[in-house]
Amino acid sequence: MHGDPGEPGTDRGCVQTASRGGLNDTVTSEAFSRYGLAMLLRLVFDTAAIRRRADASEKVFARMKGRSLTSFHRNMCRRTTLTLLLSFAIARLAGAADAAALWSGKVQPLFDVQCVKCHGPIEQKSGLELDSPEAVMKGGDEGAVVVPGNPAKSRLYQYLAADSDPHMPPKKQLSDAQREIVREWIAALDAKTTKTGKGSSKDSKAPQKFASLTQAIDTFIADGWKENKLKPAASVDDRTWGRRVYLDLAGRIPTQAELDEFLGSRSKMKRSAVVDRLLQSEDYVVRMRELWDVILMGRTKRGNGEDRRKENGWWTFLETSFRTNRPWNETVRDFLIARPDKPENKGASWFLYERRNEHQAIAEAVAPIVYGTKIDCAQCHDHPLAREIKQGHYWGLVAAFNRSKNVEKGNEVAESAIGGFVNFTNLKKESQPAVVSLLTGRTVEEVRPKADEKEKDADDMYLDPKAKVRVPKFSRREAFAEAATRDNPLLARAFVNRMWSVLLGRGIVHPADEINARNVPSHPELLEWLTQDFAANQQDIRRLVRGIVLSRAYGLSALPDAAPEKFAGVLERPLSAEQIARSWRIAAGLGAEDNTLRRGVIAAMPDVLPRDYNATFQQAQFLSYSPALAEVLKPATNSAVVRLAGLPKSSARVSEAFLAVHGRAPDSVEAKQTKAFLDARPDQSAEAVRDLLWALMTSAEFLTMP
Repeated sequence: MHGDPGEPGTDRGCVQTASRGGLNDTVTSEAFSRYGLAMLLRLVFDTAAIRRRADASEKVFARMKGRSLTSFHRNMCRRTTLTLLLSFAIARLAGAADAAALWSGKVQPLFDVQCVKCHGPIEQKSGLELDSPEAVMKGGDEGAVVVPGNPAKSRLYQYLAADSDPHMPPKKQLSDAQREIVREWIAALDAKTTKTGKGSSKDSKAPQKFASLTQAIDTFIADGWKENKLKPAASVDDRTWGRRVYLDLAGRIPTQAELDEFLGSRSKMKRSAVVDRLLQSEDYVVRMRELWDVILMGRTKRGNGEDRRKENGWWTFLETSFRTNRPWNETVRDFLIARPDKPENKGASWFLYERRNEHQAIAEAVAPIVYGTKIDCAQCHDHPLAREIKQGHYWGLVAAFNRSKNVEKGNEVAESAIGGFVNFTNLKKESQPAVVSLLTGRTVEEVRPKADEKEKDADDMYLDPKAKVRVPKFSRREAFAEAATRDNPLLARAFVNRMWSVLLGRGIVHPADEINARNVPSHPELLEWLTQDFAANQQDIRRLVRGIVLSRAYGLSALPDAAPEKFAGVLERPLSAEQIARSWRIAAGLGAEDNTLRRGVIAAMPDVLPRDYNATFQQAQFLSYSPALAEVLKPATNSAVVRLAGLPKSSARVSEAFLAVHGRAPDSVEAKQTKAFLDARPDQSAEAVRDLLWALMTSAEFLTMP
């Protein structure tokens, strides 16, 4: 039985690889493991916790029925699992944090779980509320509970001790680590200013004017660095920036010809030129449709769900909107009203139709779009954490759509002129009418029938009584859509924050779909400026995207120690399945489109913009033994495998492999190890090149945004 290569007394000979598309090849385990180790050391952070997860996955591989775990299998398992886990689960390093960062990152999550149920918006025992820094500083019926800068004299901290009487939380003891979180936060508070919010404590400034959207972003972000005494990371080179912007705007890596053209340009405006070209391309249209299809609808759960969206015009509707750079509020208005008035808008109704008359599901999907925040937690009571979200907002949004009903044998959504007047019960067992009231304060006015009055449907209540799908003269759905998409700053803010999170890895408000009082913007002036600018420019999506990707923050390299909300360095972003599939084909020297491959990668790696990424054993399997990837790397005319295998020198094959996959030359260590791997298989050049490309294409560097 083989041991791990490199260990004393182990067999360093050749072992059999796992079958890839029916091909069993012999490789040198030492060369491959050394290459994998070099890649890991270069591309990912090493943490003991994640290595333990990799070891656990290794044991799972060992238990696979009918498989013997050779040393190559172990190395392959460890390489792929570590690559996947470390790519998407890099631990955040904790540095010396101020009170604001401690509150948002540690204290608030702790209090939400342990304290807010009894000391928050819903219930305030002893008059004490612990859901915001301001509420904590206010204290309760017995006075202040915090002495800024002095945990030992703060009752909030004293009552957490095991022998304290009174003791908090009742009947439960916080761990030493949890108590230390509270102590550290109180100690960090400034006794003079008690600055605890994430935003700046400075007085509001008059609105600033800028020559461009990019200049505004650069100014506000740089102000944040200066205020926090941060030195941002260095800017990336053109090669890295070009790869990044192609992935973001075209949904794939650039071809070698595209990258060479960009790098070869001597124009000072070459970055803006490539952005402008990409924003006018069909690649951008498809990329935005794929992205917003998932944001608006989620991944399909039915086997034919994707086909149904396409066949019913939903994809065409989105693509037309992005191709024509239609104002975002108009796009939203159309899919909320769901009455297409043009052939190209036929699919607008699918947003409602796919949800199959589930009016609560519709309300919960609409809220993040038009308000920028989820409202799910306000179904049974006012939101327990975000004070501004009331139970009435939830049921009012349900009422906006509860007259709607799918028309059978089609994709149209009808609406009744009567009914849909419902009541909801609050925690005090009081029955209240559901009124369509928006978070902006606007209300859809409607005459409610008396308690003993029975409504009667009549032809004269519809614009055309003989129409197949009748439209009521007063459409509650349309009235809500108008209120939600006209002069609604929350709609513009939600889109701006979401696109910022897509392109920079984190929203100005985080999480991106929870813009509420609980989550303060990291750069409030920037978010406000971008929101107003977006609205003032007819919600021009291309203009917004262009401004962000040309900003300094977008073009930074990594800065691991920096707090992510400062945007002082690029944040880790896993590629979407669509980006991976198309980029695999580009790297392999093939055309970008392959629907079978795309669907296969989506099935294995469905997450888009995950808040937290948790890699699975199945994903590690997919990256190690995927028949779909094996098909891409089959030797074929004009493919990278054939082209590289035909080069006379192994050193040239190594250089060309790195250029094709990573868009860069290998460093000296990578070049040495990969050359040794290829030289060990002189009679199997195509197979060796294929395995090298496979390793590069499933590496952390490839699967994350550069």
